[in-house]
Amino acid sequence: MNKIEIFKRLYNDYTKKYLDKILFSVFFSILVAGSTSSIAWLLDPAIKKIFIEKDQTLIFIIPLLIIIAFAVKGVSLYVAKILMINVGEEVKMKLQSDMLKSLISADTQFIDNKHSGKFISNLTYDVAHITNLLSNAILNLFKDSLTLIGLLTVMFLQNWKLSLVSIVMIPLASIAARSLGKRMGKVVTEAQEKSGFLTSYLVELFKNHKLIKIFQKENFENKRANNHLNQLKEKSKKISTILVRMSPIMEVLTGIMIAILIYYSGKLIIKNEIEVNNFFSFLAAMMLAYQPVRSLSTLNIVINQGFSAASRILPIVDTENNIKDKITSQPINITDGTIEFKNIFFKYNSEEENILKGINLVFEGRKMTALVGHSGSGKSTILNLIPRFYQSHKGDITIDKTSINEATISSLRKNISLVSQETTLFDDTIKNNIKYANENATDEEVYEVSRLSNSHDFIEKLPNKYETLIGENGVRLSGGEKQRLSIARAMIKKSSIILLDEATSALDTETEKKIQEALKILTTDKTTIVIAHRLSTILNSNNIYLINSGKVVDNGKHSELLIKSDLYKNFYEKQIQK
Repeated sequence: MNKIEIFKRLYNDYTKKYLDKILFSVFFSILVAGSTSSIAWLLDPAIKKIFIEKDQTLIFIIPLLIIIAFAVKGVSLYVAKILMINVGEEVKMKLQSDMLKSLISADTQFIDNKHSGKFISNLTYDVAHITNLLSNAILNLFKDSLTLIGLLTVMFLQNWKLSLVSIVMIPLASIAARSLGKRMGKVVTEAQEKSGFLTSYLVELFKNHKLIKIFQKENFENKRANNHLNQLKEKSKKISTILVRMSPIMEVLTGIMIAILIYYSGKLIIKNEIEVNNFFSFLAAMMLAYQPVRSLSTLNIVINQGFSAASRILPIVDTENNIKDKITSQPINITDGTIEFKNIFFKYNSEEENILKGINLVFEGRKMTALVGHSGSGKSTILNLIPRFYQSHKGDITIDKTSINEATISSLRKNISLVSQETTLFDDTIKNNIKYANENATDEEVYEVSRLSNSHDFIEKLPNKYETLIGENGVRLSGGEKQRLSIARAMIKKSSIILLDEATSALDTETEKKIQEALKILTTDKTTIVIAHRLSTILNSNNIYLINSGKVVDNGKHSELLIKSDLYKNFYEKQIQK
């Protein structure tokens, strides 16, 4: 996207609807420009009539007019800024909303390919620059341009010769600003990257704080933190340095210009080509023009910051999902729930080898099927393909002989519940975490699934029971308690397909027993697919598939596999020895 395309997109999607407020702001900017120009113009009659001609009639009128001019300028500037602040915040919310909407519905693979901290940086750092572009930059463009035009008019009315000399400063300032603006775009991009790295690091730092303590890595992490902070500091310093670099340039240009004007105006006064009152009015207009010229000279920098940020934000907003409904997609109707994999090939990255290599599986409806294999053999990938978290590259997956690629994603996922080893909970109440799968569930339904999942007893012992806040990802709960809540959440969804990804690993015997009881209730009369490292949890499965290096190497019941599969027998014997 080039700058013109970005500008059109930002205008059409984010600014156009607030055009009335922007126009009101422009109107008040005109008042600011008019009142500022009138202040400079009023110095002409003030000096001539009051100080030179000693006119008593104007000794009150002119000061009163100056007060009115300053009051109009102040009030108009306040209203104009308030209007653009409102526009800026509305645009900010819309940008963040669009970005979050895109991220929430994005393909899992898109989210996996970028650290969450960088998305957070986009959402805060970049959006702030775009907001600044669409609010402050727009206001300053109109306000300062109109003010400069008004003051130049006063200057030309007082003396056109001096005005021609003074306006040389404007193109000189513009040349300097353009050069700095190009440099700013590059530095802002680098600063955003460093901000993203820092945010990513902070996410990992807070997530792994126990690991840092147990391995005594505080000093190491302090060094890493300081390294990230130092890199961001250096980029921020560069940005600030570029921004303030205009100050000495403008000061020198202004000093040279005033010196030239005083010399030249002295010559004109001696020749009686300009009067003292005209000169002071002209000088006041020129001095007042310094601020808008300086502001406009740095406007290019702000614009480059905004466009640079927009070039990173808009691609996220525009992200097209690879996994989406077809025009012909229809809601899937699941009766039996038999799932079949037909010659499935899959890889996470186009440059990698296939994770799954010609997988053919049948998961019988309303029965339990288990997947067994070494870590990294492709078991979890198989599970992730069923709700279409990822898209297979070849082959087809059907449920009750209907291809999942022909079904609407919403209807497909509505019929699937997932309970995994890495339980995910929200920093909310226990009740809301359970109801997350079905927000229309009644309190009675929540209590029922809590009892069925063996959660009710420990919930009742908590300070606020079902209204207890559990902290980030359930930090105030044990692993077994979190797992039982995830089972309760799956129960309340009442889906016909249950996916269990090592749901009972790393638990003590007593907790595992409670969870097994809950899982038995959850999976009754449901199509259930289980991944388990503990073979004791899948002994009663109707069928067990043995997965090795992305291929199905054998299948059968537990007793059958012990006889015909050396690999399965080896798995089992190792666990018996433990």
